[in-house]
Amino acid sequence: MPADAQLAIDLLKELRALTSDEHGAQRVAWTPMWLKARAWFQQKLNTLPIQHHLDAAGNSWTTLRGESPRTLILGSHLDSVPNGGWLDGALGVVAAFTVITRISAEFHGRPPITIRLVDWADEEGARFGRSLFGSSAFAGTQSIEQDRGRTDAAGTRMEDAVAACGVSIEAIGEARRERQEAAAYLELHIEQGPVLEKLGLPLGVVLGTKGVERHAITFNGQEAHSGSTPMKTRRDALAAAAKLALAVRPIAMQHPDAVSTVGSLKTYPGIVTAVVGRCEVALDQRDLDPAILGSMYAEAQEKSRQFAEEEGCTVEWSRIWNIAPVPFHPELIQLCEQAINETAGQSHRLPSGPLHDAAEVSRAGIPTVMMFVQSLRGISHNRIEDTREDHLRLAVDAFDRLASKTIAWIAARP
Repeated sequence: MPADAQLAIDLLKELRALTSDEHGAQRVAWTPMWLKARAWFQQKLNTLPIQHHLDAAGNSWTTLRGESPRTLILGSHLDSVPNGGWLDGALGVVAAFTVITRISAEFHGRPPITIRLVDWADEEGARFGRSLFGSSAFAGTQSIEQDRGRTDAAGTRMEDAVAACGVSIEAIGEARRERQEAAAYLELHIEQGPVLEKLGLPLGVVLGTKGVERHAITFNGQEAHSGSTPMKTRRDALAAAAKLALAVRPIAMQHPDAVSTVGSLKTYPGIVTAVVGRCEVALDQRDLDPAILGSMYAEAQEKSRQFAEEEGCTVEWSRIWNIAPVPFHPELIQLCEQAINETAGQSHRLPSGPLHDAAEVSRAGIPTVMMFVQSLRGISHNRIEDTREDHLRLAVDAFDRLASKTIAWIAARP
C-alpha cells in the first residue's frame, strides 16, 4: 500500500491557499502566519495514533511509537522566505505525513521501529538571518550568544520573537534530547537549481551539502577627482575588485560542482566624480570537496593580491562565515538511488549548494540522506517556484520506498 501522493499534492495546494498571497508564500518563522501553518498541519496529524510536542527550540515532533525505540526521522520545514514558493520545505513535511500515514495503516499503528516526523523551526533564517535555527539546536551547534541580539528590519530582537512563540533562547540546547534512539534521517526537497531539469530527470540523490567559505574583501586605493586624475596614475579600488569578481568565475569552473559568487559590492566615496578609494566585496565559495574548497579560497586570495598590485592598491580579507562540507551516509545514498531507480527508472547523484536541516542532522552523527525532485527553471525562493505534478507524485512514491528500505536497514543493524 503506497503513500497517497495525490493527497500530498492536494495538501500542498491547501497550504498555499491558506498562507500565500499574490506575491507568494508568507510563512516566515516566528510570525502569526507560520503559527497558522503549523496549527493547520497539526489538525491533519490528529487523525493518526501519534504523540506530539514542541521541543526547547520550537521544533515540532510527531511520534508514531513502534515495537522498537530505534527511530527513523522524516521531515523538513514549513517556514518560508517572504514571497517564497509553495514547495520549498513544505513538500518534505507533507510527503513525510503521507508516509507516516501509510506506515501507520500498514502496521495497524505499531510499526517495527518508531517513526518520527519533524517540522524544523526556522530553517530559512528569513527574519533574523539565522538559518537552521531549530536543527542546529538539535545537533548541538547552536550559537545562543550570537543569536540573542539579532534584530529584524523593524528592530524586534530575535530573543523576544521566539519567546512570543513559547521558546526561551537560553534553553534551546535542550533540543539535543530529541536525538535519543535516532537511527536515520530522510528528507525530500525540491532541487532549487537547474541540474535535474537539464538532464531531463525527475529525481536525484543528494551526496551531501557543500562547504561554504564566505569572506569580506576590502581593496584600498586613493580617492581622487575623476576629471583631473590621469588614467595611468589612478589607484582605483573598484578596478581591482572588478578584476577579482571576474576571476573567481573561471576558478570555480575548473571544478564540475563548485560555485563562486561576488554578491555584494560597495564603493567609497560612491560618487561619479571621484575615483573609488575603497571597495568592499563579499565572496561566497562552495564545493562538496574540502580540498577543492581550500584551493579555490587560496587561488582567489592570490588573484586579489595580484590585482591589488596591478592597480596600486592594498587588499585585506576577513572571514564572514564558513562551514565544512557535510557528506551524507553512503549506505543511505545507495538505498535512495535504489528507490529512485525503481520509481523513475533513472537517478542522478548531485551535491546540494544550499544548506538544509539534513546537514545539521548529519553533523550530529545520525545517518542521513536527502532526495531531490526537479525544480522547473531551477527557480526557488520565488512565487513562480514550481515542479510538475507527475514529478511530485514520483517523488512521494520514491520517498515512500526509501522509508521502507530504511526501516528494514535500521531493523537489520546490530
